[in-house]
Amino acid sequence: MSEVRSLGYVVVSTGDLDAWEAFATGLLGLQVSERTADRLLLRNDRYWCRLRVELGSAEGVTALGWEVEGPVGLDAISRRLEAAGYDVARHDSASAGERGVMGLISFTDPDGLGVEVFYGQKADKRRFVSPTGASFVTGEAGLGHVFQLVDDEERFRELYLGILGFKLSDYIEFGPIFGTFTHCNPRHHSYAFAAVPDRPRGIGHLMLEVDDIDIVGRAYDKVLREGAAPLAISFGRHTNDQMMSFYVNSPSGFQIEYGTGGLLIDDATWRPSRYDAPNQWGHEHQRRPVTA
Repeated sequence: MSEVRSLGYVVVSTGDLDAWEAFATGLLGLQVSERTADRLLLRNDRYWCRLRVELGSAEGVTALGWEVEGPVGLDAISRRLEAAGYDVARHDSASAGERGVMGLISFTDPDGLGVEVFYGQKADKRRFVSPTGASFVTGEAGLGHVFQLVDDEERFRELYLGILGFKLSDYIEFGPIFGTFTHCNPRHHSYAFAAVPDRPRGIGHLMLEVDDIDIVGRAYDKVLREGAAPLAISFGRHTNDQMMSFYVNSPSGFQIEYGTGGLLIDDATWRPSRYDAPNQWGHEHQRRPVTA
């Protein structure tokens, strides 16, 4: 079955491009690929754009861009989505080119978030140079992972595991509810979701992974000592993917998880588990500013 291969890009809406540029370059170590009056394109590897920040009245993630292997896979997923009742838009070459891809379809998920599926992501001949010296874990594993707060878990399970071809990684208990973690490549999870009462629906966080604990530590120092971004969750280690990370609030409100050491999955031997807690240690939710 044709299936999604990786998280290719994320689209964000904001009213403050300057704040996003300072946050993304100064703290996260992303490189500006392009800046205009109404958009900021950011990269963290050889591709032209991994994080697309657009000027708008809303704040938050507006679309996820999922990669497939080519036109045959894109057509197969389009047909499966339509058979399941989704209204799929097939974009022309001009629209695809504006996104920096060769082929593109889009639809909205059950909670109204934009989902884009594409192939042929644009590579940039310029060498990626991080302003902070960061080297990101991408390649086959894609941009990173996202965690979405949803209304109806079953509909998202059908969409991601049934139609898009994701595989189950594991579950984590969050009190009386469960988070479901899924993968589409060796990264432990590229997409996770949970129905959390009394929380706004949408992307709760985007995870970016680097290959050096010192890069994470220096970024954490910038948060604690310089106030580079509001700390949301302190440094800690997760139970399921073993990621050592911290979380900050982005200029658009959703969180960025910044970490290293994430687990890789081998589908030949992997067996999903149920974890009774999200963290081995640390990861304390912050209710007031934290300083060193």
